[in-house]
Amino acid sequence: MAEPTPRATTAGAGAEVRARAARVVQAVRADGRSLTVALAQLPPFDDPRDRALTQELCFGTLRALPRLEALGAVLADRPVKSMDQDIAALILIGLYQLAETRVPAHAAVAATVAATRLLGKPRAAGLVNAQLRRYLRERASLEARVARQPGVAGLFPQWLQERLTRTWPEHWPAIIEASNARPPMTLRVNVMKTTRRAYAEALAAAGLTARPVAGAPSGLMLDAPVPVTRLPGFADGLVSVQDGGAQLAAELLDAQPGERVLDACAAPGGKSAHLLERAGGRVALTALDSDPIRLARVHETLARLGLAATAVIAADAAAPTDEDLTTGWAAQRYDRILLDVPCSATGVIRRHPDIKWLRRPSDLHRLAAQQARLLEAVWPLLALGGRLLYTTCSLLPEENEEQISAFLARHPDATEGPIAGPWGLARRHGRQTLPTRRGPDGFYFALLHKAAP
Repeated sequence: MAEPTPRATTAGAGAEVRARAARVVQAVRADGRSLTVALAQLPPFDDPRDRALTQELCFGTLRALPRLEALGAVLADRPVKSMDQDIAALILIGLYQLAETRVPAHAAVAATVAATRLLGKPRAAGLVNAQLRRYLRERASLEARVARQPGVAGLFPQWLQERLTRTWPEHWPAIIEASNARPPMTLRVNVMKTTRRAYAEALAAAGLTARPVAGAPSGLMLDAPVPVTRLPGFADGLVSVQDGGAQLAAELLDAQPGERVLDACAAPGGKSAHLLERAGGRVALTALDSDPIRLARVHETLARLGLAATAVIAADAAAPTDEDLTTGWAAQRYDRILLDVPCSATGVIRRHPDIKWLRRPSDLHRLAAQQARLLEAVWPLLALGGRLLYTTCSLLPEENEEQISAFLARHPDATEGPIAGPWGLARRHGRQTLPTRRGPDGFYFALLHKAAP
């Protein structure tokens, strides 16, 4: 996400942005809610630039949370009361503006202090003002003081940094650096409507530059992110925003015209759309997801791109009903199955910085069990000779190669297909991309073939 350019704004609008951002950060930090959900639940903005600034403040604050919290603790005379967690979040947002953004210091302080009234706590105005102004006066010494504290340098929870260090001893510093950076903006050209070359020319005509993505024949990475409204033909379905690593899924599954395909965990629909685009819309695609709310995004995505699935169904792929098994989606056999399982999402932290603070080590056992259930449930639905692509956006082996190793041991009718290409790293089973500054997010892929018993 690019940092919004500072603009002239009314004091009221600036305060409203800070107040909304504080509520979102509080929802993540104190209440354990998803950043995506908390942002989606905000009231509409009159000016889209206010929404962009709110998002920047939330994403940036959560990326730098350990350092900002350490600064807040040094600046505070006493701990903030539990009932004032919104004020604590507001101070973090104020510190982020002063430390990391181009917002003028006087404007950042004034708008942040004014936000205390919108939060219903005007008595906190003096506290907020004092802490932010002290930071401005003593910035160098305060930053040096907190830099020595555990967790501040890497901006990562200790347990996760230790896991990454063990799993990726040669790569973990680059992984953490990329995960703490703003992500690049990558596009997927709709090859049913245009070509990558033609769309790159359309971008250039609009003053935007991009380069091809390795391993993704329809991928273009922009040199600088922009709002989707600036993308030529976005509303007409010429292009979608999708990370280059995510685009590898449809390429590896390689669904052909006339085949029956199941996308078992389809929301928000980017991979379903890509499968249809590659096959010219001539695959019988069933898109499944257990979350009806997120499934609405699949309908929206397909409609914008002018695509049609055979069926879009709200159902849990791991627990088909009796009706599903007798006459529904689970009664069919599929030539191709895409299984993009729920996971720790440790490979996409730069797009979802709240993952660092919401995920717990105990989550991994639960997620691995869910992944195993999904594999067991959909494997019988794969036709003989069919291909199943298992994929995660995780960097952790218990969700990736260890999961596939255990599955192959349980299923003699499953064989692993080779995955090669100018991208990623080969693992004991499957292949992994790692997040890099100008590369893809972190994704894992394993290709399974079904043979006769």
